Amino acid sequence: MTPERAVASPAGQEQSAGEAGAATVIAQRTVDTSRITLVGGRTRDHSSRALLLAVDSTAALLGTLVLTPLQRPPLLVAGFLVLVLALCRNAGLYGRIDERYVLDDCPAVAGRLAIAWCVLTAVAATLQPFKEIPLKAVLAGCAAHAVLTLSGRALVYWRQRVALVRRPCTALLVGPEQQAARVAAALQRYPRSGVRLVGIVSDGAAGQGKHDKQDGDAPPLPVLTTVGDMRRAVIQNDVRRAIVLGGATDPEYLPWLRGLSELHCHIWELDPRPAVYVPRDREAGGHLAGFRCRPVVGPPLPAHPGKRALDLAISSVLLVLAGPVLLTCALWLRISDGPGVVFRQERIGKDGLPFTLLKFRTHRPADPMESATRWSVANEHRMSWFCRFLRRSSLDELLQLWNVFRGDMSLVGPRPERPYFVAKFSEAHPGYSERHRMPTGITGLAQINGLRGDTSIEDRCRFDNAYIDNWSLWRDISILMRTATEFFRPTGS
Repeated sequence: MTPERAVASPAGQEQSAGEAGAATVIAQRTVDTSRITLVGGRTRDHSSRALLLAVDSTAALLGTLVLTPLQRPPLLVAGFLVLVLALCRNAGLYGRIDERYVLDDCPAVAGRLAIAWCVLTAVAATLQPFKEIPLKAVLAGCAAHAVLTLSGRALVYWRQRVALVRRPCTALLVGPEQQAARVAAALQRYPRSGVRLVGIVSDGAAGQGKHDKQDGDAPPLPVLTTVGDMRRAVIQNDVRRAIVLGGATDPEYLPWLRGLSELHCHIWELDPRPAVYVPRDREAGGHLAGFRCRPVVGPPLPAHPGKRALDLAISSVLLVLAGPVLLTCALWLRISDGPGVVFRQERIGKDGLPFTLLKFRTHRPADPMESATRWSVANEHRMSWFCRFLRRSSLDELLQLWNVFRGDMSLVGPRPERPYFVAKFSEAHPGYSERHRMPTGITGLAQINGLRGDTSIEDRCRFDNAYIDNWSLWRDISILMRTATEFFRPTGS
């Protein structure tokens, strides 16, 4: 057996080898009610949104058929299609669609289509040899476009409502037993909510393990009072939702919620109190059988094609330009420090998935445990002067351009960490695991604000989540430009 040994941690505490075994643990999600993502199941929502995109695209193309071939050149039609989809997306018409009706979309659809057709008419009038589109043709095309769009959307919404009733997602209620019983009865009386409850998770202090029958013919729900019972219920019933009542975010419920997250359940927060005024945000949440609800831990953010295109373009160019530098560093390390120039280490990336990070080897750990659990080697006295130079100048990180090119990382994003520290920081800092909603990066908002090396994990977590919450392509470009001006730093990574 491996003897126990103490290793340094960022908090200045000692961890035993038994705790170091947690290096194989992938990021655990913790509850942070300030993090809000989209409501609904990943597969169902994506399928319905794809159908809405297909409906709007088809309606736009068919609507232009009222024009003559001379009035609808392919390039103009393609631009019109992109404009329609962009306007609809800006209006939130591809957001959450559970229990949605086509009448809800009529004002937004009519307004956006009117704008799109006005732009189409104005552009066609300025192009030669195309002729101006008659007003009669514009009105006919816009009307046909609107009818086709609304008819198609009505079919998609009807399909979604039928799917919610026929294939509801199984869920558990988490919270005080008596309060949960009241909410469960309301949800069971409203099958169109698309939720089928299979049990109540509670400490059992106020209940007897079973509920008496509530209103209507709904069967009683079992009360799960142990973590083992909860896990069995999740596995046997394929539970994918955990609905947490407002008061259930108390510390005593965190072990339950942590267990549900480990079982890949989406965690929602439901307010059982009578509704009071709150600012409306159609993307932040919604209602379930009249109760206000929002997801606390939900699906990861979808990948943006522009971010990946930027990563590919810049990393490929930098790999070519930095080729001589990489070769020089590799040769010097090989001559001065012997074989093993490239250092490979497991890190945690997007969605908590591990990948192998590449760096130039500037330090040789005593054993695998030290490599996995030692926080920093910035002040290691055994380093040669060249290795210190590589770390102080961040040149040892250049090999990560290959990770970016390969798709393991991004140029900009939260810095990836080892599994051991991901597990520790996820326990100690609420919201830390939410950093994995986006690909990890070589640089990020935290790094350009001086949070590198042995700095506050809480501050890094806050800056990383702020970057994700306010992400834009231009934000990535500005962070890269600021990083380029501060490439040589006095502190190690």
